[in-house]
Amino acid sequence: MELLIAYQDDPAGHNIAKSLSKEMTKDGDIFHGKYYDLVIIPTPVISADWLEKKYDYDGFIFLSKHAAESGQLALTCHSTGNFSEAKFGGNDRQVAIPHPDLQKAYLQTLKKNQSKFSDFQITIEATHHGPTALKKPSIFIEIGTTEKQWTDESLCNSVATLVHQVLTHPIKENPVAICFGGTHYPSKFTDELLDGKYALGTVIPKHALENLDEELFSHILLQNKMATAALLDWRGLGSDKQKVLDLLESTDLEVIKL
Repeated sequence: MELLIAYQDDPAGHNIAKSLSKEMTKDGDIFHGKYYDLVIIPTPVISADWLEKKYDYDGFIFLSKHAAESGQLALTCHSTGNFSEAKFGGNDRQVAIPHPDLQKAYLQTLKKNQSKFSDFQITIEATHHGPTALKKPSIFIEIGTTEKQWTDESLCNSVATLVHQVLTHPIKENPVAICFGGTHYPSKFTDELLDGKYALGTVIPKHALENLDEELFSHILLQNKMATAALLDWRGLGSDKQKVLDLLESTDLEVIKL
């Protein structure tokens, strides 16, 4: 069973959680449901590396706000991890175990319902921020991009409905790929998730490739044991293209250029 987590002072995450909890039964600090449980925590979700000391679940789904300087309205979903210094939760040079099939199912469900969110970009983000130390798969589901959207109860209820829909139906298993290159909002990888055969593990953007060495690469492989392929944004690898190719030479991953 999955545990959904929201931070009490995050308006978007809290609003999604409130909507979902209406049909759940509270016991202590846990809202129990047939298909998933829910908890609202007093500390930020990006620093929730402590969760498994208190809660034992098969996976963790974080409900959160999304902010961007551009102001572009977005509904996003991404795995977590730090490729260098941990500035926003988690540990330095550590990535979390991703939740590929759930991510694909959620983003595809969003896309099918895009008419309800016509002003919003539907996109994944590259792997970033914490938590990073959990031993079970985790994913962030986010509403962007300003306080107006975070406090829009109708919008939050609509996202909550889709989260519930995904978690109450069987989630299809897909081949999984680790992704290299591209921007923070990697359009090629989002397109693959929506229309291609692969679900996505860790997504390492172009700007983080300079931090990639054998030690970090081995750690990423370990956290992505389910992966059978590597997707390369061929034009979005920059000056680290050859380094990425050399590292992949030592693996059994199928290398696919996009």
